[in-house]
Amino acid sequence: MKKLLVICLTLILASCSVDDGAIDYSFEILPVESVDIPDEFILGETYPITVSYFKPSSCHTFREFYYLKNNNERTVAPINYVLENNDCETLENELVENTFNFIVTSNGSYIFKFWQGEDADGENQYLTIEVPVVE
Repeated sequence: MKKLLVICLTLILASCSVDDGAIDYSFEILPVESVDIPDEFILGETYPITVSYFKPSSCHTFREFYYLKNNNERTVAPINYVLENNDCETLENELVENTFNFIVTSNGSYIFKFWQGEDADGENQYLTIEVPVVE
């Protein structure tokens, strides 16, 4: 969890600034609103997992998923580019979806922790889903 916080802060503070007229941007990890994930997996199969989150502005564009493996536990969150310009339009309730493919490589259960932001005390909050592997 501490590793996720460090990466979040690093991505939020990271930006590309080039004096030759290049587009300035930063990265932002956004909280997950909901997930479409199977109730069970079969060993050796591949499954699409769709993550929904709210897009805060017209300057946010999906880049990739933050994806951390720890044994059979996976921590996941969407990472967005954020263009640094004055033409950004704040969006209300714009739910977007992105999907990644998950390959089942071991028995037992997988525990997915989808990052949902921080609480008032700065503690990371997760939507935790356990998916059993069946034969």
